[in-house]
Amino acid sequence: MRFSAFARFAAFLSLILLPVTVMAHGFKLGTLEIGHPWTRATPNGADVAGGFLKITNNGNEDDRLVSVTVDGIARVEIHEMKTENGVMSMRPLKDGLPIPAGATVELKPGSFHVMMFGLSQRFVEGTMVKGKISFEKAGSADIEFKVEAVGANPAEQHQHGTTTTTN
Repeated sequence: MRFSAFARFAAFLSLILLPVTVMAHGFKLGTLEIGHPWTRATPNGADVAGGFLKITNNGNEDDRLVSVTVDGIARVEIHEMKTENGVMSMRPLKDGLPIPAGATVELKPGSFHVMMFGLSQRFVEGTMVKGKISFEKAGSADIEFKVEAVGANPAEQHQHGTTTTTN
């Protein structure tokens, strides 16, 4: 059986694009886009982990990230990490994290992030961890954190797709 040049090209193109499609994940909640939630694999015995993602507010109204819950996690807080006068500090944002209209806020290592306390089991690279993200105005959406390798920073590597979610 002979394949046309177009069929061979289409097959080649699908092989190249397949890994990008599999790696990319995101969620949409109204005018908010939640891009590639991720966390790092944890060693045996670890009871804390960080969660990271991008939130883009495509609307005309400010919103606020008010909470995140994660399956199997006792307590989850939205944190800010910063360095002042050579001293690094981390603190929970009791009033949540503002998401200004027309802006993107990135939760990433060394900055804003989700802090997870009381892991019931270790996070294994390549798996997904289910959770829920809640905003002051947009409401809540089910999300999944992709577990990346220890030391990974996929925010610099991945393109982000979007899935529509309504709750």
